[in-house]
Amino acid sequence: MSDNNPMPSGKNDPNNKKPKMPPMVPKFNFYWIYGIIAVVFLALQFAPHDVAIKTTKTKFFTEMLPSHDIEKIVVINKEKVEIYLKTGSLKNEKYKDLSERNGLFAASEGGPHYFFEISDVGSFETDLAKRQEAFPSNERLIAETATQHNYVGDIISWLFPFVLLIGLWMFVMRRMGGGGAGGGQIFNIGKSRAQLFDKDAHVNTTFKDVAGLDEAKVEVMEIVDFLKNPKKYTTLGGKIPKGALLVGPPGTGKTLLAKAVAGEAGVPFFSLSGSDFVEMFVGVGASRVRDLFKQAKEKAPCIIFIDEIDAVGRARGKNLVQGGNDERENTLNQLLTEMDGFATDLGVIILAATNRPDILDSALLRPGRFDRQISIDRPDLNGRAEIFKVHLKPIKLADGIDPMKLSIQTAGFAGADIANVCNEAALIAARNNKTAVDMQDFQDAIDRIIGGLEKKNKIISPEEKLIIAYHESGHAIAGWFLEGVDPLVKVSIVPRGVAALGYAQYLPKDQYLYTTQQLENMMCMTLGGRVAEDIIFGRISTGAQNDLERITKMAYGMVTIYGMNASIGNVSFYDGNQEYGFTKPYSEKTAEMIDHEVRLIIDACYQKTKVLLNEKRAKLEELAEILLKKEILFQHDLEEILGKRPYDKVEEEIPAVVVEDIVAVEVLPAEETPETPADPILPA
Repeated sequence: MSDNNPMPSGKNDPNNKKPKMPPMVPKFNFYWIYGIIAVVFLALQFAPHDVAIKTTKTKFFTEMLPSHDIEKIVVINKEKVEIYLKTGSLKNEKYKDLSERNGLFAASEGGPHYFFEISDVGSFETDLAKRQEAFPSNERLIAETATQHNYVGDIISWLFPFVLLIGLWMFVMRRMGGGGAGGGQIFNIGKSRAQLFDKDAHVNTTFKDVAGLDEAKVEVMEIVDFLKNPKKYTTLGGKIPKGALLVGPPGTGKTLLAKAVAGEAGVPFFSLSGSDFVEMFVGVGASRVRDLFKQAKEKAPCIIFIDEIDAVGRARGKNLVQGGNDERENTLNQLLTEMDGFATDLGVIILAATNRPDILDSALLRPGRFDRQISIDRPDLNGRAEIFKVHLKPIKLADGIDPMKLSIQTAGFAGADIANVCNEAALIAARNNKTAVDMQDFQDAIDRIIGGLEKKNKIISPEEKLIIAYHESGHAIAGWFLEGVDPLVKVSIVPRGVAALGYAQYLPKDQYLYTTQQLENMMCMTLGGRVAEDIIFGRISTGAQNDLERITKMAYGMVTIYGMNASIGNVSFYDGNQEYGFTKPYSEKTAEMIDHEVRLIIDACYQKTKVLLNEKRAKLEELAEILLKKEILFQHDLEEILGKRPYDKVEEEIPAVVVEDIVAVEVLPAEETPETPADPILPA
């Protein structure tokens, strides 16, 4: 080894010395004093007070009393007899146990030296007199009586119940305080629980970490600019807005955007949840609101972020239950007052987030309180690609991973869903002992998130498997030859999830408006499984439960919400703000008409689907047979069997991941789960 080579590090390396960590010194806690006092009292109570040696009543009468070794006997509290021996008798061999006992518990020469317990003083004195009848009168012993008080024990017996109750009360109060401001003490329960982020508690999240929310970022970046350069806006006569409300479905990045504001603003940032105001004590919520704004005024300019504000911002007066609702309304009233109470030039801006804007109180949403409502919706194609780029950075990827392809396959996914896909793909690759995450891992992760975990051990009878194959083939045939239906790209009869026996995957488009024909064709596609069972087997199964539920909602939506029925007319009975309560905004006659028209629509779609599948019966049977053999068919397999889809544009084949149908327990696609009251039936 040359001299230039460094010495290998290891145990034999004298320079490889780990720095010694300073000894961990426990911090002083005032409760230690209470603990020491309690230990002292318990030691005094339970420590042995008797220095005398315990003996028996028989030994006293048979050995000690006849030998005249006893100086005197004393009955203590009518239950214990103490024996005092004569000084000359202490050296007797039969009392050697006294000399062997030393230290703190050694008996003094004056005594008492022995003791024993009795149950009745009268019988003991009678026995003592009988035993001494033959003794000379001057040698007879007379039992003396005495009373001793255990003051320490009495004090503890009186104080212990009170100490126990007080300790229990303090424990309950601390638990209800929830560790809030001031250590969760009961006297600080009215303090704000907001977590403060300032220069000492820096937030590392910035706008670079937020992808797919370009329009929302522009809005909140302007709010940050308000605080950094207020004169830029006030010189023209403008006023800094008081609040901004982030509105969007769960998982779209509302809280993440607020964290980015905290990291970019460079001003104190108070963060808390709407539930932090809620407490069982009367007036605590309003007190915490007052304390929050008091702290904010002292730290101005600053930002207050209230996550899930619907916990305290629900519309007042709509809850018929009395009592518990009053405290929440008092908290909301105090919040409204504080938002109106501070001046706009103080530089205090409120950010709030909710995924239920329809239930918020109208006074909270008016201009002057939350001046801006920033909509954060599910990302589009390019937005999903940007989000994938963020979440793929820490993952070791194989060659050929394209965020845009992943974005195409995850239509309707929110930011949280995309993060889950990336994490599941990494876990699947690690489970298979791979050195990098490839495209197949992402496909498996998407299938698992949408359809559930693959049930390899689920045993399905051949008869059931045949029904499932024809059911899914019916969906595939109906969706393949109907216009306006999302293109089918994958069919599977592999069990997934809790009770999912099969599913079909579609590639939804970014579409916001649907015509009557499109909705009817979508209903026909959904009925394809039930119709296929009816045509092939002449009987139906329970596998279409979810299909029927979806088409029923869709048909009622066409009739009662979108005005797509000639008999009912161009009316909408949709109650987004729950203004009608539990009452229907139409008569019983109209309700009968609605039910009748819904059945007519569903029956017409059923017959249309039946005609189509009868025409394509040969393709239906061929597809079902191949599906039974392969269990999973992709787009190119369907094109070989059914030919090119007549209504598709020429485009690159891409496996989609949105579940359209599951036999037994069907799973709705993410795009068909309504998130906003404006469109409760159609895909979002």
